[in-house]
Amino acid sequence: MHTTVDADSPVTGDGAVASPVLLTTQVSWGDTSPVAQIRKDFGAEPLSFLSLFISPRADFQSVVDQAQRLFAGTDVVACTTAGEIGAAGYDDGQIIAIGFPASGFASTSLAIEHVDDLNPLPLIDRIALERIQLQDQNPKMKHSFAFLVVDGLSLAEDTLTATISPALRDMPIFGGSAGDGTDFGHTLVALNGKVMATAAVLTLVRSRFRTRVFSLDHLVPSEQQMVVTQADPDRRIVKTINAEPAGREYARIVGKDPEQLDRFTFASHPVVVRIGGAHHVRAIQHVNDAGELVFFSAIDEGMVLTMASPQNMVEHLQNKMTELSQDGPPAHIVGCDCVLRRIEAEQTQTARDVSSVLSAHNVTGFSTYGEQIGPLHVNHTMTGVAIYPSEE
Repeated sequence: MHTTVDADSPVTGDGAVASPVLLTTQVSWGDTSPVAQIRKDFGAEPLSFLSLFISPRADFQSVVDQAQRLFAGTDVVACTTAGEIGAAGYDDGQIIAIGFPASGFASTSLAIEHVDDLNPLPLIDRIALERIQLQDQNPKMKHSFAFLVVDGLSLAEDTLTATISPALRDMPIFGGSAGDGTDFGHTLVALNGKVMATAAVLTLVRSRFRTRVFSLDHLVPSEQQMVVTQADPDRRIVKTINAEPAGREYARIVGKDPEQLDRFTFASHPVVVRIGGAHHVRAIQHVNDAGELVFFSAIDEGMVLTMASPQNMVEHLQNKMTELSQDGPPAHIVGCDCVLRRIEAEQTQTARDVSSVLSAHNVTGFSTYGEQIGPLHVNHTMTGVAIYPSEE
């Protein structure tokens, strides 16, 4: 368990630190009263909203019920994880809490249910009205971002982000898909005690602190390409590649035995597609019993997939964190990091070094089944927001 506060925050007469940029702490999933411990760690600081990233080992309903009771009057947004990012970097079996103090942030959170059957126009109108109202009510808070958590097994993130983004106008959005470790069985989100599947929670945030939404990945496209020749887009399944059975053809291209394809293979041999002048990962989740490839994000017939090679993840991450600190280091970074990055780090025995970089730059968050940035749902990336200790 840990609590961090902005080192530049003023100290009150009793030695407590007042008005921090963010409050963060973590509690083991096995703690008998995890939210009581979080409440104790955070003290009496009024919060605009509280974000909880909850290990799938924990009793999700119990945790959100406790949070609803102990943080009454505060929006509590929660989701299950594929791993956590805490004080020491990559962690597991934790409940991560991030508190956004009301002194620096104003927010509103919206539950979006049935994301697999959206009615776009009412949703766009609702988001736009909430965004305008939040801005009008907080004229002194000049900075903004939107944070999305969504059921990572809903198969609907691509449509959802494309629908949401236009309603946000100039408010940058990032987010992560809820996980279930590496089991891919059951993922959940919650808002104010209401637990939901096939749903999302969108939080609109205004801040008096400078913020920067970002996305990073360490993959370099190669010249090797393949074409999706048969697919089931609704289920994100690729049946054939280059007119050959998808699993077998992918295995041939990467030089592997088709019977030995696993998540480690997919993490170390990713494929990307070109969208809007940039390459974005279309990560493979698993091979099904029919030898077809099941993807984490949208796929369609005729799509050209390009093999990509990973750069050194530790060096790349350090360089990107340094870029975020060019005009002074962030006080905190909230990060949504793809589970495939964690798997790759473990496979290449660099997880400890990656964790050291995350810890050194105050990154707190969770491992995801996919990430959102702008109108896109992506994979094998880390998206997030850097929050700086100054208002300018």
